[in-house]
Order: sequence, then C-alpha cells, then structure tokens
Amino acid sequence: MKRNEALMHVEHPPHQAENKGKGALLSPPGWITIEIIPGERVETCNKTPFRIPNVFFKTLLIAIVFILSFHLPLSPGIHYLPPALEYLSPEFQGRQLAIREIIGVLERYPTGLADITKEELAEVIYEEALRHNQDPKFILALIAIESEFKNWSVSEQGAKGLLQIMPYVAKSVAQELGIEWSGDRTLFNPYLNVRIGTYYLSQLILVFNDTRVALTAYNYGPTYVKGLIEKNESIPHDFYNKFLAVYQSI
Repeated sequence: MKRNEALMHVEHPPHQAENKGKGALLSPPGWITIEIIPGERVETCNKTPFRIPNVFFKTLLIAIVFILSFHLPLSPGIHYLPPALEYLSPEFQGRQLAIREIIGVLERYPTGLADITKEELAEVIYEEALRHNQDPKFILALIAIESEFKNWSVSEQGAKGLLQIMPYVAKSVAQELGIEWSGDRTLFNPYLNVRIGTYYLSQLILVFNDTRVALTAYNYGPTYVKGLIEKNESIPHDFYNKFLAVYQSI
C-alpha cells in the first residue's frame, strides 16, 4: 500500500482484494481509501460554524446613524445622506411634519376630495411654498378665503378652483409654466390650480414689491390696483385684514 493512502475500517474485516488489472492495487472490501494530500489538513468536524445574520449588522448600522443624526452635524462638504437613509435627516423629518400639519388643516374642511388626493395635495402645497419661499400656511389661508377649500367652487365673476383663478389668467400662467391647458379640467385639478395660483401670487409680489398690495391685487385684480396707485388713491385693505386673521388662526 502506498504511503499517501490511509485505511479506515468500516464494517467488515479485511478480505483479500482481487487484482483485476496489471499494476492495479485495490482496497479490500469493507475498507475505505482516504487520499491524504501532503501539506493539507483533513477536517473531520461537520458542525456548521455560528454566524451572525447580515440583517443584524444592517439594523445596528441604521440605529447608530439614526442616533448620531440628532447629535452630530454633517461634515463640511457633505450635504445629503444616501437615499436609503434620507428619512433620518432633519430636513426630511421637518418636511413630513409640515405635510402632516397641512393634511390636518385640509381635513377640517369639506374639500370634496378623496383622502389620498388630500395627502398628495398637501405635498404639492408644501413643495410650492418651498419653491416660492412662502409659508405653507400662507397658501392655506389664501385657499380658505378664496374657496373655503371647496375644489369645485366657482365665483360669480367666473373664478374657479381652490385658489379661484380666472380662466384667462390661468391659461396665461399655465403656458408660462409649461402646463397643458385644458380649460376647466386644468382649473379643477387641485394640484395644477395650486401650482398656477401660487406662481401667479409670487409674480404679483415681485411686481408690487409688497405682500399686502399683492394680495389685494390677487383679489381685486392687478389692473385695478395699478390704477389706484397711478391716481395716488388709497388701496383697500379689507381683503388683506381678512387674510391675516385667517392666517393667524390656521
């Protein structure tokens, strides 16, 4: 028997092996041949080593980042977290809190909108307020005065939707924003109505350089207000005072 072979007894005593070919060396029946490679270690233990699941490390990492996000500022040059951890950032949490507050206001009024639409509308109001550097409550107060949050509201003059926009004004602003104009279908779309109305008001603020005058122009019309200014006549403040009272109560 060669030196690099070892014999291990299994069941039977050794029997003489048959030589079925020239130079063939066979192990007797009942024996097992184990080839041992020099320099290799033969493991005889079949136990599976204990391993900690990967999910444990992932959970631990998220917990550590969550705790540190409240105590450590982001390093200079780092302005965002990975997408999977964005919900841990103070900005994201502040956004979610603001949206929940907006939803709370919408639920107090008979909007005529489905719950899922209210949630999406709250996100639009928040995003548009952020885009135009306004307080979301500012837009909510304007909606409350103009339509009382009734999406299908139509005024005697023909203004429509949540922010009561005249069709000719809405069409012009929609074209400027790249929004496809479909008449009433566009005006009664709450998301588009808020986008158009908020942008229109932001433009009035730029034109008059005064939020109070811009709100008056939004309600009375910019042409009327410009005429008062040109004639050096006083601008009515009844709409602004009403707006301010609603804003402070929301």
